[in-house]
Amino acid sequence: MFNAQISQIAVPESDLAIFAIDPSAGIDQVTIDLWQSLDEFQVPRLVVVTHLEKLEADFDDAVMIASRVFDQMITPYLVLHDEAGLPAALISLSDLQITDYSTNPNTVRDSDEEHQTLVQEFRDEYLELLADSGDNAFEAGLLFPAIPLWIERGIGVDIVQSYIKKLVV
Repeated sequence: MFNAQISQIAVPESDLAIFAIDPSAGIDQVTIDLWQSLDEFQVPRLVVVTHLEKLEADFDDAVMIASRVFDQMITPYLVLHDEAGLPAALISLSDLQITDYSTNPNTVRDSDEEHQTLVQEFRDEYLELLADSGDNAFEAGLLFPAIPLWIERGIGVDIVQSYIKKLVV
């Protein structure tokens, strides 16, 4: 059974806490306190970075802030932008596949050499954090993924669902 609850207090029986972060708004103290209160229960936590369409701040900014005030975030995906500068695709740091959300249905393809070069440093860091954390670290509440999310365009929705499924037995 999956227990979902919206709360401003830590609930030890929670299976997952999802924190939505708007990079242009920052993170308030109540949210920071809630995150910290979940530490003692080792509740799995997922950060979704919303409002990706705003050009004032971006996914990387939000991850940096979350890593500073919560815990070290892990970024399994990075955002790729279209010609207008809006998020259009995500590149997986585990397999370097690109999911293009500008097509209907979404399309998945291999990344080209240019993308691989651009993300190599991020990929190395991601794979190192993943290896250091061990198997099932997310499920154990020890590894905290940050996922770009733009619900209206479907960006990241499938990824968030895949993390939720990891906890449903």
